[in-house]
Amino acid sequence: MYRLNGIVHVACFIDEEPTLCVRSIRRQQKMILHDRIMPYLDSAGLLHVARLNDYWFKLDEPLISAFVERWHPETHTFHMPFREFTVALQDVAYQFGLPVDGYPVCGCLSDFEQLMDGGKHAWQWFEELFGELPPEDCIDEFTVSYGWFQNRFRVMPTDATEPTVHVYELGYIMMLLSTMLFGDKFGARVHLRWLPYVADLDELDKYIWGLATLSWLYRCLCRVANRNVKNLAGPVALLQSWIFLRFPTFRPRGFDVILWPLASRWGRYMPSSDEKGPWVIATRHRLDRLRVGDMLQFIWMPYSALEVIQVVHPDILRPEHTHLWKSTTALIYFSSIEWHQVDRVLSQLGGVQHRHQSVLTFQLVPDPRPLVEYLDLWYRVARRFLSHDQDLVDPRQARIPPDAPVRHIAVPA
Repeated sequence: MYRLNGIVHVACFIDEEPTLCVRSIRRQQKMILHDRIMPYLDSAGLLHVARLNDYWFKLDEPLISAFVERWHPETHTFHMPFREFTVALQDVAYQFGLPVDGYPVCGCLSDFEQLMDGGKHAWQWFEELFGELPPEDCIDEFTVSYGWFQNRFRVMPTDATEPTVHVYELGYIMMLLSTMLFGDKFGARVHLRWLPYVADLDELDKYIWGLATLSWLYRCLCRVANRNVKNLAGPVALLQSWIFLRFPTFRPRGFDVILWPLASRWGRYMPSSDEKGPWVIATRHRLDRLRVGDMLQFIWMPYSALEVIQVVHPDILRPEHTHLWKSTTALIYFSSIEWHQVDRVLSQLGGVQHRHQSVLTFQLVPDPRPLVEYLDLWYRVARRFLSHDQDLVDPRQARIPPDAPVRHIAVPA
C-alpha cells in the first residue's frame, strides 16, 4: 500500500495528457547463441528463453500505454470494464519456458560482495571467471557496459577449447539475464550481481527464474504507472506476448505459426511508426468497449488449444511447477518483492471467480505439527541460527525429529 502514498497514477491525468505514451528500454542483444554453449544453457534451465534473443521484440508503445493506464499497483492486475486480468506464473512458464519452482533469486544489492566466494572482491572474481578485466571506460562501480560484453563475446573462435567455451557461456548468460529478463531503466549495463550465480553453473537450474521475472515485470509496471515515469523496463516481450495471446482483437495479423516458447511467435512484429498519441487514444477506446460475455474479447484458457499443446515443452508441465501456478505467494527478485494474487483471476486457470476464494480451507487434525517435507525444506533454506558459533552448543547438528508427522494429504480431483 506504500505505493498509494504520494504517487500520482497516470490514469488520473488522462484528460490533461490524453496522448501520453510510455517508452521502452529493451535493447537488442547481439550475442550469438553458439551451438557449443546450448547444452550448458539447457542444463541451466535457460535455453528456452535464450532462443528469444534471436528476435528484436519491438514494443507497441501505444498499446502498452493503454494497458498501463489500467494497471493497479495494489492488486497487480489490469482493471478492465467488467473484470480484472493479470500476467501470472502460468503465463511466464508458457511464454518464456522458465521454471517457477526452486530457490529464490535474492541477496543484498548494497553489500552483495559479501555473498561472493570467501568475501572475494567483485572485480577479482570477475577477472578469475572471464580471464580479463574490461577497460576502465567500460566500468561504472559494479557494472560493465553492454558494448564490452557484445564485442568481447559475440563471436566465438571456431577452434575454441572447452575452457574458452565456458567463458563465452558465462558472458552469454550475464547478458541474457541483464537484457531479456531483468533489464533496468538505463538498458545499457550488466551488473556484477550475477557473478555468484554464473560461477556455479551446476546450481543455476535450481533458481526460480520465472518467478523472479514476473516480480520484476510487476515492479516495472508499478513504476511506469506513475505519471512522472516515462520509461518501461523489464521483460516487455512477456507483457506484449501476453496481450496478443489473451486479447485477440489486439493481435497483429500474419503471425499464425505457433512456436516455442510461445513469446517467439511475435518476435518479428513491427508496430506502426505513425504518431503514437492518436493510437493511445484509439486503444483506450477499444478497451473501454470491452463487454462481459464476449468470448472474442478475451481468451481465458489459451494454453489448452491443440496448437499450443503440440509445441509446449514437457519440462514446464511437471507437477512441481504446475501446482505453483495456483499459488497466491510472494514473488522475489532481490529487493523487488511483489504479490502474485492469482486468487483474483481464477478464471484464467479455469476456475470460477468469487469473493472468498482466498480464504483457506483445510482439515483439522489432532497433531498439527509440520510435515517431514516442510521441515526438510525449512532446514535447508532457512537461516535458523543468528548467534555466533561459539555461543551455541551443537544445535546445528539437529535433524528432523524422528516423530515428526508423516501424512499424505489428499488433493481434491
